[in-house]
Amino acid sequence: MIGICVFDEYKLKFNLIMFFKKKKYLTIKYASFISLLALVFHVGEISAQVTRADYLRGEAQARCAEKVYSAAVRPHWLGDTHCFWYENREREGVFFCLIDAETGEKFRAESREELARRLPKRLREAASLLVPADAERPEPEPEKVEPGLSPDGRRIAYIRDDNVYVRPAGTDPNGPEAVRLTTDGTPGDGYGPDLQWSPDSKKLATLKIRRAETRRIPLIESSPAYRKQPVLQWRDYAKPGDVLDVRLPVLLDVESGKEIPLDTDPYRRQYWLFLTGWRADSRAFTFEYNERGHQRYVVAEADAATGAIRHLADERSATFIHYGRNFRYDLNDGREMIWSSERDGWRHLYLLDGRTGEPLRQITRGEWVVRQVDRVDEAGGCVYFFASGFNPDEDPYNLHYCRIALDGSGFTDLTPENGNHRVSFSADRAYFTDVCSRPDLPPVSRVRRTSDGAVMAVAERCDIGDLTASGWQMPEVFHAPGRDGRTEIWGNIYRPSNFDPSKKYPVIEKIYAGPHDSHVDKDFLPAHHLHTALAELGFIVVTIDGMGTANRSKAFHDVCWRNLKDAGFPDRIAWIRAAAEKYPYMDTARVGIYGWSAGGQNALAALLFHHDFYKAAVSFCGCHDNRMDKIWWNEQWMGYPVGEAYSASSNVDNAWRLKGKLLLVNGELDDNVDPASTLQVVDALVRANKPFEQLYLPGKGHGLGGAFEMHRMYDFFVRHLLGQEPPAWE
Repeated sequence: MIGICVFDEYKLKFNLIMFFKKKKYLTIKYASFISLLALVFHVGEISAQVTRADYLRGEAQARCAEKVYSAAVRPHWLGDTHCFWYENREREGVFFCLIDAETGEKFRAESREELARRLPKRLREAASLLVPADAERPEPEPEKVEPGLSPDGRRIAYIRDDNVYVRPAGTDPNGPEAVRLTTDGTPGDGYGPDLQWSPDSKKLATLKIRRAETRRIPLIESSPAYRKQPVLQWRDYAKPGDVLDVRLPVLLDVESGKEIPLDTDPYRRQYWLFLTGWRADSRAFTFEYNERGHQRYVVAEADAATGAIRHLADERSATFIHYGRNFRYDLNDGREMIWSSERDGWRHLYLLDGRTGEPLRQITRGEWVVRQVDRVDEAGGCVYFFASGFNPDEDPYNLHYCRIALDGSGFTDLTPENGNHRVSFSADRAYFTDVCSRPDLPPVSRVRRTSDGAVMAVAERCDIGDLTASGWQMPEVFHAPGRDGRTEIWGNIYRPSNFDPSKKYPVIEKIYAGPHDSHVDKDFLPAHHLHTALAELGFIVVTIDGMGTANRSKAFHDVCWRNLKDAGFPDRIAWIRAAAEKYPYMDTARVGIYGWSAGGQNALAALLFHHDFYKAAVSFCGCHDNRMDKIWWNEQWMGYPVGEAYSASSNVDNAWRLKGKLLLVNGELDDNVDPASTLQVVDALVRANKPFEQLYLPGKGHGLGGAFEMHRMYDFFVRHLLGQEPPAWE
């Protein structure tokens, strides 16, 4: 029908409609048929035949960085000076530049050697530190200290036969001078290996670890290069619900040779526990405890004299604590502590009393997020950190470098321009480079003074004149309300170089909804290979951060809790529909989706739970059932113990729901996501009599993205969204 349509679609459409009218067959049934025919003709009208040239153009556009000049500066700071050099590709060639951040003075030359010769006398010593761009300056050899040596240098602490021993420095570990401090260590319940001396060399803190048997998964290497027969490989791989090691703190008095008892029973239901050091005056040591299920996180201090344990922070959540983002900094030898928390609904910094754990004050506050603490300036009484979301007129994910006093006053955005900021500091952190860009804003590289953010120089402004002249389309940063009609959802739109707004384009979403972060690009990246290659085949490509991902409010993030199948889909669908309302050339009747790993799980979930919207999906190395995947990632979001929520989010248990076109891709040697996860989906689809395509790759691991599998993905979407047979491979 499409072949006829290409030659005489209008005449055929008219004749068919008139035939049904004349025969009085235009009932509801035939009206539906006519509508279907109209859709087929519509596709034929708008989709020119995809050719090999389109594929090649996609590859060429992916190399479009060649048409970008004076891209983001990558500084090489010179020793302890305030000077840095960088290599800059300009229209006239490659040049080497050096900037003195104090004065903003810039020197430019055609080689490093010429640059060094032209520098004024005061900068020549710095110039002697110039190294080739592809060379790394060797790190100084660290001073070798014997493991377990006490601060006073008199004793060595060590583990022997799963117990703690101490011996005089310089003596034989098995000699008569060795003193055994513990006696109950066994191979399955032993001490160490972390042995921490008190600064006064009188006490030791360590851990007693009850070992659990670690699950292993089998991997079959079907086609090894060095032999004919397959090879069986094994990987340690704990999964949700598995029994874990139990690590409990121990306090030993070396002087008396006795253990000081600690009440460790409250810390046995653990995911992890680790020591975090002694107080400088030897009064106590600290440890951190992450309770199994990630709903409670404790910073604790054990008194060296009595063994009494008190909590300096005791963070609790009805959902989860994103413990990988925790920040702790002890002030005044632990008498105060800076601690990050989402207790008011946003990730902020608090000053806690180091004796009681009570908050002395909230340092940062507002409906925005502290993303990462860079450093605490104790002498200056302030904190430097990255934050996002405090500017109402820009993308809430854009990173800004900020400073605030420990009393909560004097908040300063040191990088105020609208964009995402990447910084690099001089050795003394008095100056820094600031590269500001957005997907729709080429980078501007500035040099700033840290004390006040003042711009000392503009190092480079990116030149994309040749790029835009080639037809390259600037990505668009787009936002629209999500499922609640209020919360703005942000993403990017990518169009082909031969974009024609009078045509209709299928939409393909690249998805990764992992709750550990947000994932949409915020920097200027003109050569994003996959977005470009797909767009050049005749698609609009979109990327979106829906609810359930990180770096917004706690409520925004909590949507993922025990609900990974949600993946922000209600927000993503609302966003795409809003974009299509603004841009009618986006065809929401033909929406595809693809993703890797957690994104592979998401891509298949689109066809299981939202097949009324998504019509085709490519799933790479998906973790399709969270009970089959690694413990540390999945228990964080899906909870412990393993319950019904795991089944509700399982692509395996819900495979019977499949509608639409599906391609599953994974590698037999994937030790990040158990390959059996995809094979269990295959089994469930077969049992449900559901059609699908599969590509199971010998010798491949988790890093899928080679030319073969990418070409298969391109062909898949050409077939199922454009309705065309792709050109033959060469």
